Amino acid sequence: MGKKGVLLVNLGTPDSAATPDVRKYLNEFLMDGRVIDISPVSRAILVRGIIVPFRAPKSAKLYREIWSDETGSPLLHYSLMQQRLLQQRLGDEYMVELAMRYQSPSIESALERLKNALVSEIKVIALFPQYASASTGSVYEKVMKLVSQWLTIPNISFTNSFHDNALMIEAFAQNAQKHQPQTYDHILFSFHGLPQRQMVKSDHTHNHCLKSANCCQTLTDANKFCYSAQSYDTARLIAAKMGIGKDQYTVCFQSRLGNDPWVQPYTSQVIADMAAQGKKRLLVFCPAFVADCLETVYEVSVEYHEEFKAKGGEHVQLVESLNDNPLFIDALEEMVKG
Repeated sequence: MGKKGVLLVNLGTPDSAATPDVRKYLNEFLMDGRVIDISPVSRAILVRGIIVPFRAPKSAKLYREIWSDETGSPLLHYSLMQQRLLQQRLGDEYMVELAMRYQSPSIESALERLKNALVSEIKVIALFPQYASASTGSVYEKVMKLVSQWLTIPNISFTNSFHDNALMIEAFAQNAQKHQPQTYDHILFSFHGLPQRQMVKSDHTHNHCLKSANCCQTLTDANKFCYSAQSYDTARLIAAKMGIGKDQYTVCFQSRLGNDPWVQPYTSQVIADMAAQGKKRLLVFCPAFVADCLETVYEVSVEYHEEFKAKGGEHVQLVESLNDNPLFIDALEEMVKG
C-alpha cells in the first residue's frame, strides 16, 4: 500500500543572517493574511513600506548573534534533528518530511516529495503546541491550497494542537530540572504573543473572549481553540508536573509587534514587576516553541536578562526548548500513530 507520509512544519527562518535574506523572510511572513489580518492593500503598505524596511536590518543583526557557521539557524538545525529522529523512530513504513511555512524547505517541495514517493496517506503536524490562526491555521490553509490542485488526493489528517500532550509536558518539566527550579524566586511561562483582535475573531460564541479578566485561565468548550486558553492550560500542566503552586508562576506573552493591544500580560512588564518586588532569579519556560530560535535564545536569554538586571534583578534563565529531547520524539510518534 506504500509508505505513510508525515509532514512536520515549523514557522520558518531566513536562509542566512544577511539583511537581504532576512528582508525576504519578513516579507513572506508578514504578508500572510493570517499573520497581519487587515486588508491586503493596507497590509502591503504597512509591511513593505514601513515594517520590513526598518525591521530587516535590526532583525539581521539579531540573527547574526544566534547564527552558527556550522549549523546555521538554530530553528532549522533542531527541526531537522526532530525530522531525522522521528524518521528513525517510525522506520521504513513511514516517510517523514520537514517544511517551513515561510522560506526553506518549502511546504510545496515537501508535499511534492511525498506525492512522488506515492505515499498512501499524509499526517500533517504543525510544530506549534497551541493552536492559533496565524501559525497552525496558516500552515493548514497552505497545505490544503496546494493539495487541492492535485488530481489524486490521498487521505490527509491534521493535528489541531498538542498543548496538553503528556509526553511534551514531561519533556518541558525534564528540561527544567537541570536548572534546579527550587533555587529561583519565580517561574515565568512566556508564550509568543498575538493581537487581541485575533483572539476575539476566533471566539465563535462572540460572547466569551475578553468578556472577563479570567476568560482564558480555564479551558472550556467556549475557548477550547483559543491560543491564550491553551497556553494557560499548558502552563498549568507543566506546573502540576513539577509540583509548582499557582503563586509560584506567572503566564505572560512576548514578541509584541505594533501599537495595537496584544494578549496580556506582556513578558517585559512582568519582568519589570518581578524586579520591583525584589525578585532576583527568574526561570523562564517558552512552551509555544518546540525548537530554540530567536525568540528563546536571544529575546529571553539576552534581552529579558538585560532588562531584568537593569531593574535590579540578577539572572533570567531560559529553560531550553524541546529540541532533540527523546520524550518529544515520543510525543511526535504518538501523534503520528494515534
